Amino acid sequence: MKSLIDRFGLYFAWIVSLIATGGSLYFSEVLGFVPCVLCWYQRILMYPLIILLGIATYRQDKKISIYALPLALIGLAISLYHIFIQIFPHLASEASCKAGVPCTADSLNLFGFITIPMLAGAAFLLISITLVFTQKSAK
Repeated sequence: MKSLIDRFGLYFAWIVSLIATGGSLYFSEVLGFVPCVLCWYQRILMYPLIILLGIATYRQDKKISIYALPLALIGLAISLYHIFIQIFPHLASEASCKAGVPCTADSLNLFGFITIPMLAGAAFLLISITLVFTQKSAK
């Protein structure tokens, strides 16, 4: 297992960030879903990961976790909060997400439970786990 993480961990994290970014752009630019404020925050944290992880993958720099892991963990926290207020919209703050699309809106609901924040959260979680193991294998 360790050799797989050593060899392909950075590639995996980078590919996950590429798919997540491509998916967010597909939802907004092709399907016409307007992102809410929390979706924008998640995008702000995901998009730089493509560049950081891409460069780290090219250079095989496993120390990228120091820079990329905080972005992924903060993105995961925002995704979890976004999922929470979609499940329990009455607990959302009146002040949050006032402008534009409400953050409690559910633009995509696959199989009755898969939402856009859940997809983003899964991507941030996969990237975080991969970076933690990649960082441990670098020692």
